[in-house]
Amino acid sequence: MSFLRRHGLMGGSTGSGKSGGLNVLIGNLVACPDVVIWGIDLKKGIELQPWASCIARLATTPEQARALLADAVAIVETRAAQLAAEGRRTWASSPNAPALVIIIDEFAELADDAAEAMSYADSIARLGRALAVTLIAATQRPTQKAMGQGAVRSQMDLRIAFRVRERKDVDLILGQGMLGAGWHAHTLNAPGKFLISAPEHGTPRRARAYLLTDQAVTETAARYAGQRPELDEISQHAIRPAAADTAADLPGDGSPPSASRPEPGPGKETANADDELWLALCLAPDEGIDVGELIRLTGMSRPTLYRRLAEHARAGRAIQVSRGRWRAQMTQEPPRD
Repeated sequence: MSFLRRHGLMGGSTGSGKSGGLNVLIGNLVACPDVVIWGIDLKKGIELQPWASCIARLATTPEQARALLADAVAIVETRAAQLAAEGRRTWASSPNAPALVIIIDEFAELADDAAEAMSYADSIARLGRALAVTLIAATQRPTQKAMGQGAVRSQMDLRIAFRVRERKDVDLILGQGMLGAGWHAHTLNAPGKFLISAPEHGTPRRARAYLLTDQAVTETAARYAGQRPELDEISQHAIRPAAADTAADLPGDGSPPSASRPEPGPGKETANADDELWLALCLAPDEGIDVGELIRLTGMSRPTLYRRLAEHARAGRAIQVSRGRWRAQMTQEPPRD
């Protein structure tokens, strides 16, 4: 079963083996060269800490969780702008442009302690799949409050149910009506046993997760820690625009920008930034002008620049000649607010 562009939910009561199943999933993810893993563990990192060397970012407090999910939303928005500018519909994950998988252990804690973070999670659930930004939530408390509100649960089409204590919890994890359809997760009789509901798994068939010992987790994390990919440049700019744009503004030799022209500060757009962008596109040669040069000329942050380019492209004013190079498609006045 593929988790690419698909959100997932793992649920089960204490002692059901949910944590072991999560370890199996993470153990497979860390071996993938085209996946960046972020984690949220509001139990002080107890569950995810053994994998910390392979997790690019780990939040263990409500404040850190809010910041992590806010940055994930920024990545979703920036990737969407990039795809629009390139005329594509989905983010093709690769080692140079990896998918982002966000694992949230004990999802109910997030719902209790970080309400603002939940709004960000809703946005990711609704918009993230095409952009290869995926949520995997695990919980031992599949309460109505935690699982029955917002877009998160409704967008999760991968459901894994370990043993639950009450019959009603079956429907909370697997979906309304699943208990009546024969998905009896409350009768699972050993740790690690589970039922999986997904488009390619429509029959309630028991399975059991491998048991990974602490030593196996430590060895696996150590094996892959040095092979983990980094976020692509576009995504890094989305969450660190000031630092990233400062680097983008420097010439190849590392010297300061030329003093012959006033340079706007990184991310601080001038009043006529849109006019400067349109002028640069109109003056661009047939092979187009590089995005890095457009950032330098306009002072726009990279996400803002890509949004403006997408607007010009949709209106037929600009065209992407090749990857990262643009020019005007027709001569006309720039848009005015």
